[in-house]
Amino acid sequence: MGTAGNDRRIDNIEFNVSDIARSREFYGKAFGWTFTDYGPTYCEFNDGRLTGGLTTGGAIKPGGPLVILYADDLGVTQKRIEQAGGRIVKPVFEFPGGRRFHFEDPDGYELAVWSAT
Repeated sequence: MGTAGNDRRIDNIEFNVSDIARSREFYGKAFGWTFTDYGPTYCEFNDGRLTGGLTTGGAIKPGGPLVILYADDLGVTQKRIEQAGGRIVKPVFEFPGGRRFHFEDPDGYELAVWSAT
């Protein structure tokens, strides 16, 4: 996932799915993706260029996956988002590998920002 030099860049795409095993099978067969499990509710995929996740941790929403950006400093990035008109919809929380929060842009699209620290 995120490394130095990726501040404020798209770093991850996350799909909320109902069945991780079924999604692994589909994307593995259809596109040749590889996978790393991080417990019963999260599986990372790698398409050879971009990593992302399959998770059962949220509601399945039509309209696409969750776009996740990386930030060197979550606090500074959160302030920038709020000052630009974004709204925090899920406060900072910890997960294996770091911390993140979710926000809505002015049109209502939900995105997330994560940091390894």
